[in-house]
Amino acid sequence: MNRFASAALALTVLAATAGCMSAPSNLDLSLTRPTVDNKFVVTLQPPAKPAAINQLHSWQVRLASPSGTPIAHARIKVDGGMPQHGHGLPTRPQATQELADGTYVIEGMKFSMTGWWEIKLAIDSPEGVDKVTFNTVVAEAAAGR
Repeated sequence: MNRFASAALALTVLAATAGCMSAPSNLDLSLTRPTVDNKFVVTLQPPAKPAAINQLHSWQVRLASPSGTPIAHARIKVDGGMPQHGHGLPTRPQATQELADGTYVIEGMKFSMTGWWEIKLAIDSPEGVDKVTFNTVVAEAAAGR
């Protein structure tokens, strides 16, 4: 096999296994965490059933002060992506409504492949501005639904 054929084979194998990268073993998958500057405590609630690959789904976010007081009237921007692949979310999810007790609905979430995803929230409220990042791993089982 010549060097060009070897390179082509290596690229084919790399492309075929790109979605198979394992998430780091020490990845923090907690669904409640403080924001970067500790202005808020945020709880991320995924859909009840794991989302199928390439299907839209909704999440909820509960926003509270460090003492537990719900935060109302916040604006939340959603971003994220796959750190191991260097690409963002395939959609532009948005916080579309505020429910009771500092809970917000995020609609338009979608994962295009299995693996480690980050969900990044930028929070702007009367109590301050801060951000938080959550990790989630989309498993193969979710792809078959």
